[in-house]
Amino acid sequence: MIRAIIFDLDNTLTDFMKMKADAVSAAIDGMLDAGLKRSRTELQARIDAIYQAKGLEYQRVFDELLMLELGTIDPKIHAAGIVAYRKARSAMVLYPKVQLTLLELAKRGIRLGVVSDAPRAQVWQRLCSLGLQHVFDAVVTFDDTQVRKPEPAPFREVLRRLGVEPADSLMVGDWPERDVVGGRSLGMKTVFARYGDTFGTVESGADYDIDDVFELVAIVDRLDGGAGVPGGRRTHERG
Repeated sequence: MIRAIIFDLDNTLTDFMKMKADAVSAAIDGMLDAGLKRSRTELQARIDAIYQAKGLEYQRVFDELLMLELGTIDPKIHAAGIVAYRKARSAMVLYPKVQLTLLELAKRGIRLGVVSDAPRAQVWQRLCSLGLQHVFDAVVTFDDTQVRKPEPAPFREVLRRLGVEPADSLMVGDWPERDVVGGRSLGMKTVFARYGDTFGTVESGADYDIDDVFELVAIVDRLDGGAGVPGGRRTHERG
């Protein structure tokens, strides 16, 4: 019986990559408007390289960009980029049917958790901006274990806080090498969120591949011996 479902956050509940791209684009526009004499293409390439080297959660990307381009941090250009970035970032939205899915799962008595590699502050900022701050029974971030998926510690910690055994849980995520591998290593059932995949994954290795988050409801009903969701699409189950 499924007693808990644990979600990755970025590209599983919210389209993080689209938000990130839109925010960076807005920041570039802001810096150009403030007087930065560089081409948009050059700035985009520089920012992409910084994130590639430091990770997408790196908080000083514009400081580093301006040091590389100008040898100093011009306060006007720096502020313009940050303000534009933050305004665009606030437009983060959930994937379709996420709210409906979480509601249906909660109605079934399923405990809900999040396990994310992002820092604690960023995770909670995203959850609050999405109106999900009261939805989850447990939220585990990088700061809670100091290791990233697929290391077992984050999965163990979220299961401990939820009070469930691995076999009674589902791990849902968009990154097979982290979410699926990590969950399966502890004996959790795994679900690959194909709709959030940014790597062109062909074989996820998960127990289930879904193209729509609402398919989770049918999976739970099936595993718990229920009748499933009337009119729901067949979920891709792997042998």
